[in-house]
Amino acid sequence: MAVMMSDRAKAIEPFYVMKILQQARELESQGRSIIHMEIGEPDFPSPEIVLKAGKQALDDQLTHYTPANGLPELRAAIANEYSCQAKVDPERIVVTPGASGALQLVMAMLLNPGDGIMLADPGYPCNRHIASLFNADIQAVAVNEESDYQLTAELVQNNWRENTRVVLIASPSNPTGTLIPQQQLSAIYQLVQDNGAALIVDEIYHGLVYDQEAVSSLCCGDQLFVINSFSKYYGMTGWRIGWLVMPDEYIEVANRLAQNMFLAAPTVSQYAALAALGTEARKELIRRREIFHQRRDILLPLVEEAGFIVRTLPAGAFYIYADCGAISDDSLKLCDDLLQQAGVAITPGIDFGSNNCKSYVRFSYANTVENLQEGMRRIRQSINKVRSRQNEAAQPG
Repeated sequence: MAVMMSDRAKAIEPFYVMKILQQARELESQGRSIIHMEIGEPDFPSPEIVLKAGKQALDDQLTHYTPANGLPELRAAIANEYSCQAKVDPERIVVTPGASGALQLVMAMLLNPGDGIMLADPGYPCNRHIASLFNADIQAVAVNEESDYQLTAELVQNNWRENTRVVLIASPSNPTGTLIPQQQLSAIYQLVQDNGAALIVDEIYHGLVYDQEAVSSLCCGDQLFVINSFSKYYGMTGWRIGWLVMPDEYIEVANRLAQNMFLAAPTVSQYAALAALGTEARKELIRRREIFHQRRDILLPLVEEAGFIVRTLPAGAFYIYADCGAISDDSLKLCDDLLQQAGVAITPGIDFGSNNCKSYVRFSYANTVENLQEGMRRIRQSINKVRSRQNEAAQPG
């Protein structure tokens, strides 16, 4: 029997960072020393209070389904996180299996086949991949350092098409770690409203913002969709727990779709997430944020010293998006060479779109300062060896 496969499955591109991670793990299994600067995952374990809450939920046999939209007490606690910025009714919140579950849910609500979804290029690859599963028209807009690699109201207006139904933005963003200023965010919100479309805002790195206060896009109004997660700031990647905030008129359909798509988010994870929102966890999470901040400030000059060009300061998340054009015009090959020869894993720009992607790489500073310094030492050494061989080959005779 011939293998049957849908066209949409064939069209989905690989997630290169996961392939690099797999190769790095294989090299480690062979005894190689590998420094990980590729994966977008905090290196810290989940806070101790979170682990205790998860264990307690198991001891209390809290392993049955919850309501499709999540535990009422967890939704209330999430809503309270916005209380100092924008008042949110817990009924507008759906707890999901990670931010990816929230993204699938909101796209299922908003996109018909052929509808346009506008997003920045470069950007998180799963955004466009999931949209393509709903047969959406992916409207990628090339962005650069002039707009901090973010969409602006002007870019949205200039790239609007007749079939544009959704605009998706991320602040802070992956891979660049840049923020959209509040005034610009309000202008985008108003423009999307005026055009009768929907705005989705990815805020999963919102807790990891440095040198300034992060203000939720919910302050712009209540006619938008906000995705967040317990993965990044709260250090709960493997628990698979996130949430979606939506306008009132979508509450019923979101619950109906959630019932059919995933029944409910993991129960034990929901109880652990409750602890993550408590006072004890907050102190530890603030401490970790300061460590990420310090790592950024240490890694940034090391990246530049190695010959990469960082065109805008990352204000959040734990990434540095760097131009590698002076070193190589093939970021995938560069990343492969650095992994094989230097034992350092970083992510090629081709993971994040088609806009000048072969000339960019992403560094993650979700690792210790000592490992980051050693990783950059290895990278500098590898690059210098290549340049030395090139200079020798260029000598006459």
